[in-house]
Amino acid sequence: MYFTGIIIAISTFLIIGFFHPIVIKAEYYTGTHLWWVFLLVGLVSIVAALFIENEIVSALIGVFGASALWGIGELFSQKKRVEKGWFPMNPRRKHEYGKIDKNETLCPIHHGRSIYAIEEEERED
Repeated sequence: MYFTGIIIAISTFLIIGFFHPIVIKAEYYTGTHLWWVFLLVGLVSIVAALFIENEIVSALIGVFGASALWGIGELFSQKKRVEKGWFPMNPRRKHEYGKIDKNETLCPIHHGRSIYAIEEEERED
């Protein structure tokens, strides 16, 4: 039996899960200022994966790097989630957040309209 696929699948799941709290904590404590750290870690990891002979380790370092790069976008999305009140705001950085735009959404299902705008339209009807 070959366990390479299962090892990579489970490890990928854990790596992605590992980045969720990192993005949340990074945005809470530093805002989006350290996005370049995610970029640097991601690029270094992906380049390192090119030089690692072991397939499993190379794949996992590549997944780690790709997750770090994906974390850049999630860091900026997390800021919007905080502005919308979905996550707690760091009171020491309150001045860095803008006002909530009721027409902005993070979800493509609503076709550019936020749930706030949809609820407001339903109340008017």
